[in-house]
Amino acid sequence: MERHRIKYGNKTIEFVIQRKNVKNVNLNIKPDMTIEVSAHEKVPLDFIYDFVKGKREWILKHVKHFENVQPLKQSVREYVSGESYKYLGKQYRLRVQEIEEEETVKYFRGYIYVLVKDATNLSRKAKLMDEWYREKARKTFLESLNKLYPSVRKYGVEKPIIDLRVMKARWGSALIDSHTILLNTELIKAPKHCIDYVILHELIHFKYNDHSEKFYNMLYSLMPDWEKRKKLLDEEIVRDL
Repeated sequence: MERHRIKYGNKTIEFVIQRKNVKNVNLNIKPDMTIEVSAHEKVPLDFIYDFVKGKREWILKHVKHFENVQPLKQSVREYVSGESYKYLGKQYRLRVQEIEEEETVKYFRGYIYVLVKDATNLSRKAKLMDEWYREKARKTFLESLNKLYPSVRKYGVEKPIIDLRVMKARWGSALIDSHTILLNTELIKAPKHCIDYVILHELIHFKYNDHSEKFYNMLYSLMPDWEKRKKLLDEEIVRDL
């Protein structure tokens, strides 16, 4: 296979060419976001480049779709002292200590302590950390909701409840029928002002259940810098997960 690339504004489209006994030039985007062009060996390279350029908008749209459904990439964890963990936008070192008392996780003076009876028990340490993150997430998200809700109450929005779930492709979702904001537990690793953006975004969906001009006008009026917060989430926080 031949590897090629074209520039489109500030975007670069990379693709591979497979020479096959086919009549037409065909383009396929795989779920891993590999862009593949198949063409007969007699088709000139310039023609293929023009063909890809003509499909650039379609390509970028579908690549974005596959990006959105990719699982969040989690680094392999051993839960040993010295590992780095993100919490509310900052990185903290882990300290694992064996104890005889009740097993728990504590956040103290810039470190996250895992207090466990058997420091070699990987699954137990992972469970304790997951439970700790979930507890912190529920508390922090509820505080954010209580802070932001008054700004939308005057628009006739009833206060929703919060539920948590690990999600692959989004930070939050407004479940209109059950009047619930479903939030990704991974969001607890983001700064509080980014958490506020996600919760406000979902709150506004109970007024405008779409991404219409009215939705964004309301978002801009209540949080003028929301785009900066979203960019930080999409570029910095996801990368470090």
